[in-house]
Amino acid sequence: MADLFVLDASALLALMRNEKGAAVVSASLPMAVIGTVNLAEVQAKLVSAGLSEQEAWWHIAEVGCATVPFDEEQARIAGGLVRITRPYGLSLGDRACLALAILRKATVYTADKEWARLGLDLKIEMIR
Repeated sequence: MADLFVLDASALLALMRNEKGAAVVSASLPMAVIGTVNLAEVQAKLVSAGLSEQEAWWHIAEVGCATVPFDEEQARIAGGLVRITRPYGLSLGDRACLALAILRKATVYTADKEWARLGLDLKIEMIR
C-alpha cells in the first residue's frame, strides 16, 4: 500500500511559495490530502498577505490537492488532543490536521518543528 500524507497549512504554503521543502510536498501530492480547516488557514494567510479572496482561492485550487471536510470524528479527536498539544502552542487547525492524520493512519507533512516533540503515535515529517 502506498504512503498516505496529510498536509499541514505550513506545508501547502511552502509549496505555493516555493519555499524550502516545496519539492517534498510536491512529490507527495498524488497521495496527499489537506483538511478544510487547514485550507481555511492557507486562505487566511494569503488574504492577509494582500491577495483578494478570489485570487487566493484560485491559487489554492491551482495546486490541486485533495481536500477532506472536517467532521465529528475529527472534532472529537482534535478536541481530545488539547492537553497534549497546549504546552507546544498548537492551534485548533494544528489539532485538526493531526486528527485527520490519526484517522487516515497517514504521515503528516509540516514545517512546524514543535510537532516533532509531541510524542504522538503518528509519523510526523518536517519538510525542512
